[in-house]
Amino acid sequence: MARGPSWMATVLAVAVCALLGLAALGGARAQQLNPGYYDGSCPNLYDTTRRVIQEARAGDPRILASLLRLHFHDCFVNGCDGSLLLDETPTMASEKAAAPNDRSARGFEVVDAIKAALEMTCPGIVSCADILALAAEISVELAGGPYWRVMLGRRDGLTANFNGAQNLPNPTERLDELKRKFAEFGLDDTDFVALQGAHTLGRAQCSSFQDRLYNLSGTMRPDPTLDQAYLAELRQRCPAAVSDDDAALSNLDPITPDTFDNSYYAGVQRGRGLLRSDQAMLSAPEEGAAATAPIVGRFAASQADFFHSFATAMIKMGNIAPLTGSMGEVRRNCRVVNGY
Repeated sequence: MARGPSWMATVLAVAVCALLGLAALGGARAQQLNPGYYDGSCPNLYDTTRRVIQEARAGDPRILASLLRLHFHDCFVNGCDGSLLLDETPTMASEKAAAPNDRSARGFEVVDAIKAALEMTCPGIVSCADILALAAEISVELAGGPYWRVMLGRRDGLTANFNGAQNLPNPTERLDELKRKFAEFGLDDTDFVALQGAHTLGRAQCSSFQDRLYNLSGTMRPDPTLDQAYLAELRQRCPAAVSDDDAALSNLDPITPDTFDNSYYAGVQRGRGLLRSDQAMLSAPEEGAAATAPIVGRFAASQADFFHSFATAMIKMGNIAPLTGSMGEVRRNCRVVNGY
């Protein structure tokens, strides 16, 4: 795929800026990651991964958002080590069963297909953790978003962390609590607001925002920050009696739900942030929105600014506590540790 000199200069600048902050995200281990890690051992890595994702997208337009979300949910538990992909065993509870992932995290079959394709051409070489990182970048790019050089060289963890997955950032949490969770991994307010921009893709179940429509914080009233026309639209899709098993979905970005762009932030400015965590960045001053609201405005005004900040934040997030060198392993099957 041809790219002009100015685009490559931007990509390199993003990578350099992100690398400067890696010391806080894993020290010497993170610094061992590099974008050319598989150039000699698995030169078709990018093309193979992209092909499998494109094939999956043909039958499932939601898959790009789902693969991006898998990388988030993996990195925020144990670091970016592929622990989310492990199935439950008699001695280990799977992160897939934790409340933030159960009946919500999806795309595991596509990760399996990528791994199987890579095992045909470069067996035992590419880790599942790196597959998640690369699949996230390719998904963003295929949806029209920015490109960045993915740092590679992670190895796979040997265990899952169910309890850790229970504490993943939750869209119903207060803004200050969400910012605290991101800050624990060295992700600042700009990173937080940029990464929230991943909600420019995908959909959410009614249960994720039901309280905002009918009974915010036990008040028996809807969230006053919701645009009234949007509230009426959402109530039609999600009636008050909806159950947790209801399969109805709403677009996280009501304007361009399948395109990676900055319209998500314009929606937040109009009171059309679907999740509480979306709207709180602008409308919850008592929770620290004074710091995030100007960033929302910047990104709404400049897609280039958003893209640059998102790429920087993704590189930083992808370097949260990676396993490298002799740590962990390279799984042959992403669902189980080797030898199981």
